[in-house]
Amino acid sequence: MIFETLDTYGHEQVVFCHNKDAGLKAIIAIHNTVLGPALGGTRMWPYKSEQDALNDVLRLSRGMTYKNAVAGLNIGGGKAVIIGDPAKDKSEALFRAFGKFVDSLGGRYITAEDVGIDVNDMEYVYRETEYVTGVHQVHGGSGDPSPFTAYGTLQGLMATLNRKFGNEDVGKYSYAVQGLGHVGMEYVKLLKERGAKIFVTDINPALVEKAVSEYGAEAVGPEDIYDVPADVYSPCALGGTVNEQTLPRLKCKIICGAANNQLASNEIGDEVARRGILYAPDYAVNAGGVMNVALELDGYNRERAMRMMRTIYHNLTRIYEIAERDGIPTYKAADRLAEERIEKIGRLKLPMGRGHTRFQGRIRG
Repeated sequence: MIFETLDTYGHEQVVFCHNKDAGLKAIIAIHNTVLGPALGGTRMWPYKSEQDALNDVLRLSRGMTYKNAVAGLNIGGGKAVIIGDPAKDKSEALFRAFGKFVDSLGGRYITAEDVGIDVNDMEYVYRETEYVTGVHQVHGGSGDPSPFTAYGTLQGLMATLNRKFGNEDVGKYSYAVQGLGHVGMEYVKLLKERGAKIFVTDINPALVEKAVSEYGAEAVGPEDIYDVPADVYSPCALGGTVNEQTLPRLKCKIICGAANNQLASNEIGDEVARRGILYAPDYAVNAGGVMNVALELDGYNRERAMRMMRTIYHNLTRIYEIAERDGIPTYKAADRLAEERIEKIGRLKLPMGRGHTRFQGRIRG
């Protein structure tokens, strides 16, 4: 069953990581290394079952392959999940045990932050392996990638507004933002700075209160966010929130947010297009974080990172052009753009690249 699933998704390698003493149960999925070593974050989440964790890491790692390809990066796609509650199950031993597993892969997988993980957790991982990004700047890292993910999401939003309405004026429109984690809150901040009307929700009441008090957002219940009459629905939490139950309730003209795997299925993506809603493909929009940490492989420069974020605007514009040219939904156009790049570069049979070599030589403190 597992091998059939791997055939369906096209994965190269899946590693199950277990250390009883450290309380570690994790899965590392390497989807594709044609463009270079697999780079993708580690997510910590209290999955209901190990099968749920496996399903998630397989989908997320495949998404990273497409994200990194569309972003123009010379890296492949991978992802890791740690089964556990980030609010109570974190420990130095857990993350250092995980770091040993990452190190055992010899650079085929490079990890970073994702949901439930912060830069301090990455520091523990970093003590056991050099194949980690998003560590503190004192180690030559770039720190928390969330602000870059949010800024890149803003670039994707502007391209999408321009496609739908013929202008990039963020402040003219209203937004229903679902999820106020590191990225979601930063995204709300950026929207507020541009004068936008913002509706927010999160399962954490404290985060909702922060968005209301600091950024003037209007709070709605977690289940009410789908009914908000906003121009843009911005999912910034977990995936699959655009589904058979929620899509008929959405009143938006655009779906553009930072969450991964926003569409519950391809069929939902087709229905979104039929309804005249412009969907900004998630992995093209939220590539800012991985663009930022990928620069660590060659030596980090913040100014260069900020310049790279602007390419997300142009990537979305290109996707919309392909969708119109080929008469296909935007999610298919994004896949087509990614697959064409992987195929073309794959023909060159390039080695992993000089960035990977430099990364291997980086000295840890």
